[in-house]
Amino acid sequence: MESLAVFNSSLSLCSPADDHFIPKHPRPSPTTSFPAPRIAMPKLEVRCAAQAQSAEPKPKEAKLWGGRFEESVTDAVERFTESISYDKALYKQDILGSKAHASMLAKQGLITIPDRDSIHQGLSEIERRIENGEFEWRTDREDVHMNIEAALTDLIGEPAKKLHTARSRNDQVLTDFRLWCRDAIDAIGAKIKHLQVSLVKLAMENEGVIVPGYTHLQRAQPVLLQHLLLAFVEQLERDAGRLLDCRVRLNFCPLGACALAGTGLPIDRFMTSAALDFTAPMKNSIDAVSDRDFVMEFLSANAITAIHLSRLGEEWVLWASEEFGFLTPSDKVSTGSSIMPQKKNPDPMELVRGKSARVVGDLVTLLTLCKGLPLAYNRDLQEDKEPVFDSVKTILGMLEVSAEFAQNVTFNRERIQKSLPAGHLDATTLADYLVKKAIPFRTSHDIVGRAVAVCVSKSCQLQDLSLDELRSIHPVFDKDVYEFLGVENSVKKFSSYGSTGSACVASQLGDWVTKLEITKGV
Repeated sequence: MESLAVFNSSLSLCSPADDHFIPKHPRPSPTTSFPAPRIAMPKLEVRCAAQAQSAEPKPKEAKLWGGRFEESVTDAVERFTESISYDKALYKQDILGSKAHASMLAKQGLITIPDRDSIHQGLSEIERRIENGEFEWRTDREDVHMNIEAALTDLIGEPAKKLHTARSRNDQVLTDFRLWCRDAIDAIGAKIKHLQVSLVKLAMENEGVIVPGYTHLQRAQPVLLQHLLLAFVEQLERDAGRLLDCRVRLNFCPLGACALAGTGLPIDRFMTSAALDFTAPMKNSIDAVSDRDFVMEFLSANAITAIHLSRLGEEWVLWASEEFGFLTPSDKVSTGSSIMPQKKNPDPMELVRGKSARVVGDLVTLLTLCKGLPLAYNRDLQEDKEPVFDSVKTILGMLEVSAEFAQNVTFNRERIQKSLPAGHLDATTLADYLVKKAIPFRTSHDIVGRAVAVCVSKSCQLQDLSLDELRSIHPVFDKDVYEFLGVENSVKKFSSYGSTGSACVASQLGDWVTKLEITKGV
């Protein structure tokens, strides 16, 4: 299966050709849904002094910022400081921001209308070349901004030199990055909804199935399988909510803040903000270019989502084991062993569990990166993008393969049914029975504990005890006690809001079917 193969492969650096990775700027819908590279080490060359002297230095293009410099940077510095190898993923957002900026400059009389039109046409041509694989990304041009601006100058000449009026790379990159993160949040939100739908449909297929509920990984109480699956749907809903909250806070425009102090030129920041669908311009120019809290919040939301997916992965890996045997993944979402012919491993969910570590690590990288930085911009912040790109690509893969796994598993009802008698799952329901007989709960707890001890000594279940045996523990027991014993009776007795009772779970399921707009039978 293609998506599984992609997910199992190592993550590579994103590029403009990675359409599955670069968000397409969908709009979020009114509902909850939303509209790491392996770098080869460079080969080290040992050269003698004579060879070094005779080698012809490769001519370098003058930097767009190089007016006050008399010497070019060394090759080592150029390699170390470049970011084009990864920030080219921002090309769409960079072009979008530059077009909005050029339109504003023209409206304010800072460039002519013909210059604006020439800039727009040139940027559209550059975007076409990038998407067709015809654009040359140059390391000596450092980053996505300088690559596009230099290429624009090569293409249209003098008008391109006016584009950077009242703009710094400091506010430019933050504008690009906020736009990219906004689009990425929408893409992740759509994947979350897809997984929620897959889980709800799986629940719909397993009506009435009772499974052991666990605490401390020990048998606790009987629960409906639907109830358990909907627990993950609820967690994902909060994950989506965190992303939506983050989107609201990041949706403010830094463009026009320039390097840090703003500009004395008559720009209209509200115009560019509106053109790019931001809520408003950021109020403080220093804050606009210096903080990355929106990225930290975004990666925090991703990390929490990854932890939820990791727990889902752990649950299903356990349930697929021979010891549990509660579910069987299809061959489409399983892998084998290179040495043990009999093996059928739920590898996708193991990798979901494992890849959560890198998403958490991406967050820690950002937090550590930003700790102790003085205001305003510092070059350290160039390192903010790779962890974000990795986090987004990883979480998208985790969500996709989790949904695919949910669509390709079968719950082994017979095995589950045979497992239910073990563990005295109806003990708490029996305590509730005694409470209804006006016995204080702590006393009820002690009485049921003694009943369980009798069962352990006799290797039987609570429902197997005779009425006389129960009355020997406490006289309050009557024949109606058997309406509370056994997992089926136990589940029927749950009635509190949000509980695992059949009526409660049916209501929960109905709410999700409506909210996620699921058509029954499809």
